[in-house]
Amino acid sequence: MSGIHKLTMPKFGLSMTEGKVEAWLIDEGDEIEPGMEVADVETEKISGSVEVPPGVSGVLRRHVAQVGDVLPVGALLGVVAEPGVSDEEIEALVAEFQATFVPEEALEAGPAAQDVDVGGTRLRYIQVGEGDRAVVLLHGFGGDKDNWLFNLEPLADGRAVYALDLPGHGESDKRVADGSVEGLAATVVGFLDALGIETADLIGHSLGAAVAMAVAISAPTRVRSLALLAPAGLGREVNDEYLRGFVAAQSRRELKPHVEKLFADPALVTRDLLENLLRFKRLDGAQAALAAVLDGFVSEGAQSAVLAEDVVALGLPILVVWGAEDQVIPAGHAGALGGKASVHVLPGRGHMVHMEGAGEVNRLLADHLS
Repeated sequence: MSGIHKLTMPKFGLSMTEGKVEAWLIDEGDEIEPGMEVADVETEKISGSVEVPPGVSGVLRRHVAQVGDVLPVGALLGVVAEPGVSDEEIEALVAEFQATFVPEEALEAGPAAQDVDVGGTRLRYIQVGEGDRAVVLLHGFGGDKDNWLFNLEPLADGRAVYALDLPGHGESDKRVADGSVEGLAATVVGFLDALGIETADLIGHSLGAAVAMAVAISAPTRVRSLALLAPAGLGREVNDEYLRGFVAAQSRRELKPHVEKLFADPALVTRDLLENLLRFKRLDGAQAALAAVLDGFVSEGAQSAVLAEDVVALGLPILVVWGAEDQVIPAGHAGALGGKASVHVLPGRGHMVHMEGAGEVNRLLADHLS
């Protein structure tokens, strides 16, 4: 129907099949425009916001989904239309959609995880998409490849995207021979070698961003560009209390206040997110692995590696995205790059900027990679 647009349950990750409507952020009768956040949705991993798609504007005429509804991906959440569209036309569209909608077939999991041996260390990774251009995603301290669940599909448009678990993290080996930024970078270079990736665009978050910079410095011919999200490695300051508290926490009660520091909105920290983190921390060798990486990353409460001067000297395209409300690493560290990077500080976002502001970050990454 002309002049009417549907808002549907988004697919935030390759394994997402349904979401719970947590809140409407826009009232019926309000005008909306592309990129505006209209509703909060909770998934099995984390809460996210439903954004108005490109090319859609008008008035939010109907909340079809109600707060508390659990709906499959693709289900109708709301209807946007111009003021001149009649209520009868909107009701007809809703009725037709509900009568014909068939949920997509559930996926038991996302892309199949694969293992690769790098110098005697088993690394677990996933690949999404195909193409001549390779993009490698490096998560932060205590994270894993699932931290990129909101970003994988958008990045995989015409590209081969690899997300790996760094040593000691996720489903990779918990033995950490060298937990320093440089040691982790050597492992990433070995990963590129093992998969036959000659050059790659590296996207890193937090500690993963410092590792990405160290890869570029040690093997400059292997890196096409850098995208650094809330990066470590640009200054000494870091929230050591958060890092030590995260490692020490052994229960949801102990862990929650530390994980809440990762987000501008602490309500995004779900029970499932905490349970997944605790499940990892209870694996054999996980605590020792985290301690080894932390000792290699931070010394006497400050970051050990400051790489800004060396990475700027490479002349690579560099994108930096930071959350203005980052409580782990201050956004002011971006100044260390001396204006040699495209820097974006997103208001209302915290340290996990690529999850909390996925839509904004994905648009910036797409422009950076184009």
